[in-house]
Amino acid sequence: MIKPIDELQNCREDADRYRLLAEQSTDMISRHTTSPDWTYIDVSPAVEKILGYTAEEIIGTSGYAAFHPNDADNLTKRDASVRYREGLYSNIYRYRHKAGHYIWLETTSRVIRDSDGKPLEIICVSRDVTEREEIQQTMARLARVVEASSDMIMFCNHETHRLTYLNESAYHTLGTEQETPVSYYLPELFTQEIYHSLVCDALKHAFDHGVWYGSIPMELPDGLERVAEIREIIAHRNRREDDRVDYYSIIGRDITLKLRAEEAAKRHQLEIAHMSRLMSVSEMAAGLAHEINQPLATILNYCHGTALRLSEGVSNPVETVTQSMKLITQQAKRASDIIKRMRAFVAKTEHHQVEFSINDCCREVSTFLYQEALDHNIRFIFELAEQDPLLVADKIQIEQVLLNLIRNAIEAYSDCERSQRSVTIKTELNDKQLVIHVEDKGSGISQEGLERLFEPFYTSKSTGLGMGLSISRTIIETHGGQLYATSDTETGTRFTLKLPIRD
Repeated sequence: MIKPIDELQNCREDADRYRLLAEQSTDMISRHTTSPDWTYIDVSPAVEKILGYTAEEIIGTSGYAAFHPNDADNLTKRDASVRYREGLYSNIYRYRHKAGHYIWLETTSRVIRDSDGKPLEIICVSRDVTEREEIQQTMARLARVVEASSDMIMFCNHETHRLTYLNESAYHTLGTEQETPVSYYLPELFTQEIYHSLVCDALKHAFDHGVWYGSIPMELPDGLERVAEIREIIAHRNRREDDRVDYYSIIGRDITLKLRAEEAAKRHQLEIAHMSRLMSVSEMAAGLAHEINQPLATILNYCHGTALRLSEGVSNPVETVTQSMKLITQQAKRASDIIKRMRAFVAKTEHHQVEFSINDCCREVSTFLYQEALDHNIRFIFELAEQDPLLVADKIQIEQVLLNLIRNAIEAYSDCERSQRSVTIKTELNDKQLVIHVEDKGSGISQEGLERLFEPFYTSKSTGLGMGLSISRTIIETHGGQLYATSDTETGTRFTLKLPIRD
């Protein structure tokens, strides 16, 4: 009789140990009926931490009722979240917390059967995996974003420089498909010179500082009418292995459409600028005609005078004709220079950057407007920088801007009774900027006028389209500069033009 008593005692001790383990476990251990509603028969204390209920509150309630509607049939449908092995089912699903929100549970369950195979109850071990699932879902969303991104995204091995991953945009830009992947190495995407200089330097910068930003042109396979460049490189470190770099994320962009749009915009801007120059010359036609007429009239006078002296019988006709021809040549050259300047100004040209003296440019533009200024009793005052700064820009377009500004300054006196009329043209160097001021002492511009001054088609004149200043600002901003106006609304206006000085 002693032996059965000992076995019973041992069984009780084992049961106590198992219950102690169940009560101390951070996993929720629960027993359920085999009925469709999975009624709770028993549950460990961990239920309070995981689901917010006490054991007394949840025993006797339906376990099935708390399933998220979208996950309630996981087991019967053998959803992808369900795994089966050796009588154990594992399921990941959303389950309602006492507070009303849903958490993610991972449950391993087994059906307990009697000797005849009849199900008696279901034993479940559940743990809260909300944080893990949210991280996985975030990673999945990020993966979808990366795959759907219009940017090229590539992962590159730190040591071999082999591209271990390319998103769909990268495959498309390189002329291949994900269904038939091609193994790429980073040096294959650039010219040898660019790879050994720019790319290697960018990788080293990312290695030292974590990230590199810039622009490196790629060498795409022959036959692809695309242009792409690398914009960013990120170094990813393994925190478990002394922070060594594991791989690089390389982000590039297909800029073909962008370049085409820029070219179209540039051509459109050149067309508009050309039309503006033609309109400016048209508006200055009377002054230009007068300026050309002066040397032509002088040539005519020299010819008549020489013919008259020859008919009167001068003592040295050869010397008389020679002297007359010299004077005629000077006047003809003067007329030719005027026409050359005008033809160069109105010529339809591509955007072409050259180095030129801004002081000389200001003087040359003023000669276009000399007669117009004379007719309005206006004198030019030049306060030009002694350094004679050189500017790298499209000279024709800069001349066009200066012409518009100086003509506006001249026209500012049209409704002004001032006897002293001047237009001041000033150049100066300010740090690495070239600053040009065009200032008049007219009646000024109202605050409302200043706010709308650079709007297309806005004008205070009775004639004109109001495009001159708008086009001028566009030209200056295209050159990386600024154009603005200031006025006290009573005694004059100053236009300020700022352009960067490039080495």
